[in-house]
Amino acid sequence: MILPIVGYGDPVLRKVGTIITPDYPNLKETIANMYETMYNAYGVGLAAPQVGMPIRLFVIDTTPFSDDEDLSSEKQNDLKGFKKTFINATIVKEEGEEWSFNEGCLSIPDVREDVYRKPTVTIEYCEEDFVMKTEVFDGLIARVIQHEYDHIEGVLFTDKISSLKKRLIQKKLKNITEGKTFQEYRMKFFGAKKGR
Repeated sequence: MILPIVGYGDPVLRKVGTIITPDYPNLKETIANMYETMYNAYGVGLAAPQVGMPIRLFVIDTTPFSDDEDLSSEKQNDLKGFKKTFINATIVKEEGEEWSFNEGCLSIPDVREDVYRKPTVTIEYCEEDFVMKTEVFDGLIARVIQHEYDHIEGVLFTDKISSLKKRLIQKKLKNITEGKTFQEYRMKFFGAKKGR
């Protein structure tokens, strides 16, 4: 089932996600719905707060990035088919020299900005089997993980840009909060007037 994606301004996007257990209600269905919602919106990642659930869960599929012709065939292969569910994740370490990449977010449509992040990340998490694992990721996969991880920490990519750039996008952010934006995917807007 395709879920509505929560737009910028909704308080759920600012909540730190709570840890969940294997008996979390309808977990398998929730994860399946999140993947379906992400694919419907042509995203590469989606966190539970973006569909209104303040829990520590996000899903990723970096396959769309594998079409980038600027990447080596090895990097393209790494990205193709990288599909993973992260439950109760904790980033243990971020390493390397920060690099810039133009990021967007399904909850903040029509806004893209360069964001600096470290290239390598060590993360502890569970997949659907709830067995804890620790893995190291780098490059674009690490960046998508960091972006989605921020969501379960109540952080948005717009928090990581300069104050000047924040001022330049204020009007767009206000329009999103009020539902004055159009997307081809379902959205729910916190400040939209009823009857719109």
